[in-house]
Amino acid sequence: MEIAAFAMLKRSGQLQGIWIDKVSHRVMAMLWGGSESIAHYFSLGRENERLSEENFRLAEELRAYRRMEAMEKNSAFTDSLASVSEFSFIPASIVKLSRNKQHNYFILNKGSEDGISAQSGVITGNGIVGIIDAVDKHYSYGLSFMNSGVSISARLGNEGAIGPLVWDGISSDGAILKEIPLQYKFAPGDTVWTSGFSSIFPADIPLGVAGESRIVNGAVNEIKVKLFQSFSALRFV
Repeated sequence: MEIAAFAMLKRSGQLQGIWIDKVSHRVMAMLWGGSESIAHYFSLGRENERLSEENFRLAEELRAYRRMEAMEKNSAFTDSLASVSEFSFIPASIVKLSRNKQHNYFILNKGSEDGISAQSGVITGNGIVGIIDAVDKHYSYGLSFMNSGVSISARLGNEGAIGPLVWDGISSDGAILKEIPLQYKFAPGDTVWTSGFSSIFPADIPLGVAGESRIVNGAVNEIKVKLFQSFSALRFV
């Protein structure tokens, strides 16, 4: 059964079916984790992991400080601060990451026993990685942002319009912000943030910068976005 499920992974373009068999889920995660851990060991992986966790802690302290500073300057940030406080953050490592498909995915080395649950958001210090879709005790499987089925609610500028942000389907750091009404003004270089209109991601996570735009159906703008988080080299979340 495990071998058959593994073969399904090679053939299927529908990621949701991969994890129906929980046994194959665990076996595949262990196999991939083991193979990548060998290479990781020879690149001083343990030290990198320790430094990653330390960087994660320092980044959290810095984000908390910046949120407090922003709240003091502008009371409009109060709701954003309250939203972030509802989330907990758990560092993890990626043991498998696909990049060459339209439905890309990843596997983390943390599971339900570590506090991970389905519909958890996955981020780094540079932006969003994806959304957890299924978990077992020690591993979790997620849909990468580089997946045509993933859409994130995003905001253009500090007080701008809100629309769905999707992968551009081509590059490892490209996205498209859709459904932005024409009356909203913006300029290339404006920052795109998470909107906070979701229970998955808190507000005000910087995602990338706006680029070129085009008018669709004479009613809305579609804006190219260069993501801060590139998926070409990614291990820690």
